Parts: sequence; C-alpha cells; structure tokens
Amino acid sequence: MGTIIILAVIAFILIVFISSVKIVPQAHVFVIEHLGSFKCEWETGMHFLMPFFDRVAGKVSLKEKVVDFKPQPVITKDNVTMQIDTVVFYQITDAKQYIYGVERPLAAIENLSATTLRNIIGEMELDATLTSRDVINTKITSILDQATDRWGIKVNRVELKNILPPREIQDAMEKQMKAERERREKILQAEGDKKSQVLVAEGEKESQILRAQAKKESQILEAEAEKQAMILRADAVREQKILEAEGEAQAIQLVQQAVADSIVKLNNSSPSDRVIKLKALESFSKAADGQATKIIIPSEIQGIAGLAAGLKGTLEK
Repeated sequence: MGTIIILAVIAFILIVFISSVKIVPQAHVFVIEHLGSFKCEWETGMHFLMPFFDRVAGKVSLKEKVVDFKPQPVITKDNVTMQIDTVVFYQITDAKQYIYGVERPLAAIENLSATTLRNIIGEMELDATLTSRDVINTKITSILDQATDRWGIKVNRVELKNILPPREIQDAMEKQMKAERERREKILQAEGDKKSQVLVAEGEKESQILRAQAKKESQILEAEAEKQAMILRADAVREQKILEAEGEAQAIQLVQQAVADSIVKLNNSSPSDRVIKLKALESFSKAADGQATKIIIPSEIQGIAGLAAGLKGTLEK
C-alpha cells in the first residue's frame, strides 16, 4: 500500500513537472499570469512554468493574418444602397495589449471597419465609389490602424473585395457600358474610314505629283536631246562648210600655184611674141566656149580691128 502511494506521488510530480515545461514556437508569444495578474511575455524557446501559481493567459501569433468580413450594406451620397465586403490584413505587435486591450479583437475590427466604410462611402457618389477603390482602401487602412493601435494590432492593408450595387443599377450600368462601347466602336470605325480616305487621297496626290514630275523630266530630257541634236547638226554643217571652204581655198591655191609655176616656166623659157599671141588666142578660144554673155577680146585683136577700121575710112575718102 505504501509503495503504491509513493509511486502515485512520483507520477504526480512527473506529470506536474512535464506540464510545467513550455516551448514557445517561432513567431509566437505566450502571455504569463502569476496568481491572476500579468507577469511576463515568453518569446521563442523553452520556459518553465511555476505550478499552481503561474498560468498561460494567452498564446499570440505574431504572423500577419487575413480576415474576410461579410458584405456590409452602405449608402452612397446619392442614396444608392450597395453591399461591400472587405478583406483586412493585420498583425499583432503587442501581445499584452492584444490579450488585455479588447475582449473580441476580430469582432471589434469588423465593426470598426463597417462603420468607417459607411462614413467614407456616405461622402461619395456611386460613380466615385466604383472608380475610387484605392482612395477608399487608403482611408480605411489609416483609420483602422490608428484605432487598433491601443489593442496591440497593426492594420497593414484593407481591400474592398466586392462592390455590389442594386440590380437595377447594374442593368443601367451594363446598358451604359454597352452604349459607351458602341460609341467607341463607331468613333474608331469613323476614324479608320477617315484615315483610309486620307491615305487614299495622299496616295493619289503623290501619284499625280510623281506623274507630273516624270512628264516634266521626260520633256526636259527630250528638249535637251533636241538641243544636243541641233547643236550636233549645226556643228556638222559648220565643219562641212569649213572643210568645203578649206577645200576650195586649197584648190584655188593649187590653181594659182600652177598658174604661177607656168608663168615662171614661161618666163624662164623666154617666149617670143608669136608664142605669147598664140597662148592668148588659145585662152580666147577657151573663154569663147564658156556660157558667159560677155566676150573678152584680147588687146592685140582690138588693135587689129582698129587698124582695119582705119583702113576702111581711108578707102572711103
């Protein structure tokens, strides 16, 4: 019997000892109370808890958490009721304030985000609400971060997950979007037609310009070719005349040279008067054979004719 009691006491002591050893995981903090009052915070590692006097009041994770709240009804400035659900990213920075600062932290954050969202949306119209998510997110994040600071909670970010306007508003928005898309389509089509016509006109204009330039260049080339041809023809005529003149000059020179040579030879041979008269008669016969209307009579023949006329007058007297 005594042995059983001793074994029971030893087992009880072992159980108490084992239960007093606590290991705090990474990124966690244990809040310890001593006889019901705050004692300390345990960080990562192994710790020993005093039996019957100390207890773990709370185990707090320092990791960033994400909580998705249910859609909240809000009313815009132009009296449109919408359903908006938010997603809050928060992190516990002070374990003691988190345990003792607020009774239900998540419920407090949810209610605070709902009231803040209503205040912000109530100052905006429907169109601004749908197009200003970044502004709304920034305002809610700033307000929640300031409000939850005394609870040991830091709100890193708040996102509007969904914004659901009433069904009739959605239908009107869809019709408006459809009309806007059709308008943009017509504008794009009109701009495309305009650009096409402009390109066609520019192409025709450039084509006409190129044709005119080609015609002009062709006429210029033809004029230059005609000019060159006329210059070449004039040069040919001029060279021909020059050659003819040179040929005539050379012929005249040769004739004159021949005449001069004959005179020189004749002078060198000392011809008699009879020979000279004979040459004169030969020249006279050659001149008579020509087509000229005037006859050149040698001076010797003229003298003979004068002598005959004198003899005739004497006989008549």
